[in-house]
Amino acid sequence: MKEQDLKELGETILKETRADITPKQLIKAVMKSNPQATRKEIVRAAFYAVIAHAGNEPEKAGILQDFAITQRANEDE
Repeated sequence: MKEQDLKELGETILKETRADITPKQLIKAVMKSNPQATRKEIVRAAFYAVIAHAGNEPEKAGILQDFAITQRANEDE
């Protein structure tokens, strides 16, 4: 995945993120907008979004951090 694609996917993730969304719902929403994206790419883009937007949107950054860490751990199992 190119850096620009990662940024665009990260922006989509940020738009879809809210306090009441589950990881499964977030992945589904992102895949609806970006059907070519894999689950692994979505997790990578979530980490990107955390880093890029932590100062601007700390609440969303915290939600995305939890999502990305949890999903990354699930991939390792």
